[in-house]
Amino acid sequence: MAATAELLTALIEANGIVEDDVASVLFTATPGLDAAYPAAAARELGWTRTALMGFQEAHVIDGLQQCVRVLIHWNTAKPMDEIQHVFLHGAAALRPDLAENSGAEGA
Repeated sequence: MAATAELLTALIEANGIVEDDVASVLFTATPGLDAAYPAAAARELGWTRTALMGFQEAHVIDGLQQCVRVLIHWNTAKPMDEIQHVFLHGAAALRPDLAENSGAEGA
C-alpha cells in the first residue's frame, strides 16, 4: 500500500493530475503482492469517484519482482512530450528510454 501510494503521489505531483480529470486507473502487481489491492491506495489518497481496477501481472522468469504499475486514463491538454513517467525503486529497468528523461527514479 505504501509503495503504491508513493508511486501514485509521485505521478500526481509530477504531472499536476487532479481526480476530476481522470476517467480511470489500472493497477497491476507482480505475483506475490497479495496483501492488499493496489487500488486501495488511491482510495486512501482521496480518489473516491474515479473507476479503479487491479490486475495481476504474468509471472515472468527473471522479470522484475515486487512491482506495481499504474496506468492513468487522464484527460489533459498536455502534449505527450510533457507527460512525466515515474519509475521508483529500480523500476527504471522496465523502460530505460522513458526513465532517463523522467528525473523521477527513486532509491
